[in-house]
Amino acid sequence: MVGALLPLFLKSYGIYLLTLLCVYLMPAFGLNLIVGYAGQMSIGQGAFYGIGAYIAALLMTKAGIPFWLVLPVAATSCFTIGLALGFPALRVQHHYLAFATLGFNVLVYLVMRNEEQLTGGTFGMSNIPRPSLFGYSFDGALPFFYLTYVSLLALGCVLWWLLRSPWGRAFAALRDNPIRAESTGVNITAYTLLAFAIGAACAGIGGAYLAALVNFIEPGQFGVSVSLTMLLAVIVGGSGRFFGPVLGSAIVILLPEWLRFLQDWYLTLFGFAVIVMMIFLPGGLLSFADRLKTRRRAP
Repeated sequence: MVGALLPLFLKSYGIYLLTLLCVYLMPAFGLNLIVGYAGQMSIGQGAFYGIGAYIAALLMTKAGIPFWLVLPVAATSCFTIGLALGFPALRVQHHYLAFATLGFNVLVYLVMRNEEQLTGGTFGMSNIPRPSLFGYSFDGALPFFYLTYVSLLALGCVLWWLLRSPWGRAFAALRDNPIRAESTGVNITAYTLLAFAIGAACAGIGGAYLAALVNFIEPGQFGVSVSLTMLLAVIVGGSGRFFGPVLGSAIVILLPEWLRFLQDWYLTLFGFAVIVMMIFLPGGLLSFADRLKTRRRAP
């Protein structure tokens, strides 16, 4: 409720930052499913973010297809590619899987940068239109924020239902003890692939909204640093906690903006703050409440 009312009191740049936060949360929620709930490591979420953005940009600017038809194409394309990327997770784990997904992110980035006829290369793609619905355009900052906000809530509700269904319990079993999960009848192969596919689809949806938000995309927006920042957001907020990405993404998106008055020192202070949080709250910021409850119960 607060998030819906806050933009009414902000100027255009503040509304833009909140809209960007809503967009960023879409792939972050997907990454939390992969890392926090299914227990798989991924440094490739930025690649799916970019794939969704470029699919949306290409179809809207080159083919003139409306946003509402582009959105499911971006989601299903990323779902399919994520399904394929999940196969390495069946053979390698932990840091080996991290390197495999990192390599995928680098590969996608190089394709975006070098295939100039398709993606525009380093010049990027511009004039990406914002969506309209029944003749109403979402060009304005506030209308597009509320569109993104409602879309994020819808995606969040779907993931909330999913994680509290038998599928969610299967993901948790896969994370906690794969061998025991398999012995109880959980199809390890299917759920590992499904986690990557759903997480990738969330990133693809976020990428489509990003393209419409900024109206211009280029490869640098989807490099390895973006994947690492998304992973940082999930871990800082609380991996495996549903609202962890919300808090973590707010920190990695908004905190650097608040610290910009420090000029060259703001990145140093931001990095130091993250290190301190990880030392004292390795379970993420949302684990602080659990720690307080434990201390109160202790004699």
